[in-house]
Amino acid sequence: MVAPRRSARGVLVACLLCFGFWQLGQGAYIPAKAWLAQELMQRAWIRGTQGVDQPVPWPWADTWPIARLLAKSGHIELIVLAGTSGRTLAFGPGHLSVSSLPGETGNTVIAGHRDTHFGFLRDVDIGESLTIETVAGRQHLYEVIGIDIVDSRRGSLLLDTDEPVLSLVTCYPFDARNAGGPLRYVVTARQVY
Repeated sequence: MVAPRRSARGVLVACLLCFGFWQLGQGAYIPAKAWLAQELMQRAWIRGTQGVDQPVPWPWADTWPIARLLAKSGHIELIVLAGTSGRTLAFGPGHLSVSSLPGETGNTVIAGHRDTHFGFLRDVDIGESLTIETVAGRQHLYEVIGIDIVDSRRGSLLLDTDEPVLSLVTCYPFDARNAGGPLRYVVTARQVY
């Protein structure tokens, strides 16, 4: 009678271990995918700086690197992709196509997920510097002038501005259990040069 009890415990322990590893895998999937995508996009970025037009990071991609965002004194370096579809934002921050390109007059809007690429926005302060580098090699320095929480059902971003402006947008609150609520965390910066 002792053997069947040990056998049942062994099966239970094995099942619990499998379930635990499955849970760990589920929790690591999104950050691992985001990290791998940034690595592949770094390679596409390099091809873009070498003159390749719209270099896709992987063969089936419908997006390409348009800029590189540097923040927190260079500790944050993210490739910005063309477009803001859900599929694009799963791999990195995306440039809203109806907004201005970096360095142009108007508002350059870049969106990203709060739990991966744009999680660092919670630690950005007014007066902090952000740099956008285009594939063509032009660098644009911005200074953070505002941090706001906006209800997307009641407000929108101004796209036509008299000077070059950068808006980084992510969902809010950062630690929300469910994604996709109406609140947005908006970091606004004006171009210094």
